[in-house]
Amino acid sequence: MKLLLDTCVWGGAVYPLKAAGHDVVWAGDWPTDPGDDEILALAHWEGRILITLDKDFGELAVVRGQAHAGIIRLVILSAAQQAPTCLLALNRYATELQSDAIVTVEPGRVRIRPAASNPESS
Repeated sequence: MKLLLDTCVWGGAVYPLKAAGHDVVWAGDWPTDPGDDEILALAHWEGRILITLDKDFGELAVVRGQAHAGIIRLVILSAAQQAPTCLLALNRYATELQSDAIVTVEPGRVRIRPAASNPESS
């Protein structure tokens, strides 16, 4: 899958995700942070699932109806837990994510907001 990791995601998560066969871009490698709107728009344009710790992306997608290509939000996870948790979420919820769902993962709990709930998902 094509993934875009937000700057708040640990850069070390890139390597295990790439090793698992994913096409990964980490926003932390960019010279400047273009802001949440642009990051979400770029992820959508490139067909990348956005992985973030930031709840603002869910608000952009749900409240403002900004189009996206799926979002994984990680909550209360250490840097070391981020890549393994992403791999599990990508494997278990691939169908939902490829249908532009928002998957929120925290210890002991996963919430899925299906694309049908996203007014402008494509």
